[in-house]
Amino acid sequence: MTYHPGKHHRRSIRLPGYDYSQNGAYFVTLCTHNRHCLCGKIADGAMQMNDVGNIVRQCWDAIPIHFPRIEIDELVVMPNHIHGIVVIDGRGTACRAPTVERFGQPISGSIPTVMRSFKSAMTKRINEMHGTPGARLWQRNYWEHIIRNEDELNRIRQYIIDNPARWEMDRENPNAAQLDVAIKKNFDEREA
Repeated sequence: MTYHPGKHHRRSIRLPGYDYSQNGAYFVTLCTHNRHCLCGKIADGAMQMNDVGNIVRQCWDAIPIHFPRIEIDELVVMPNHIHGIVVIDGRGTACRAPTVERFGQPISGSIPTVMRSFKSAMTKRINEMHGTPGARLWQRNYWEHIIRNEDELNRIRQYIIDNPARWEMDRENPNAAQLDVAIKKNFDEREA
C-alpha cells in the first residue's frame, strides 16, 4: 500500500524514533470498539470469560508460535479491554541497525506488527464464530508503555493481576463511568 499524506494523516501515539523491534518488555492495552463489553463479565471480583474472551486468550497464547522472538507474560482479559505484557527477546540474533516502522512498512517482530497480527487473528476468529464478517471489534489502535526496569515490570504485573478486583472503579467500566457522571451531577446540583 502506498502512503498518501492527504489520506493517511492520523497522528502516531508511538514514541518518536523509538525502535519497537528492540529487546525489551512492553505493557499493552487494547480496548473493544466503543468499549462494548464483548469478552465476558466480572463477578465477585473475577473475570468470567465468554467465547470471545476465550478466543482472545487463545490468540494471545499463540503469539510466540507466529513470532519466535516474542515471549508473552501476564495477561488479563477484561469485559471491554485487555492488558498484557509482551517481551521481545532477541537472544541469538545478529546485531542490526535500529528500525522505525512507517505506515505500510511493517517491521517483522516489532510490537506494532505483533499487535496488528494479534488483533487481526482475534477479529477473524470471532467474526467467523458469530457469522459477522467485517464487524469491527477493536479500537483502531492500542496503548503501549515501554517497561524500563524489573521493579516497574513487577508493578505492572500486579496491576494486571489485580485488574478484575478493581472493575467497579475502572474507568473502562461503563457502569463506573455512569456512576461518575451521576456523582458529578449530584455534586454540581448541590453547589448551585
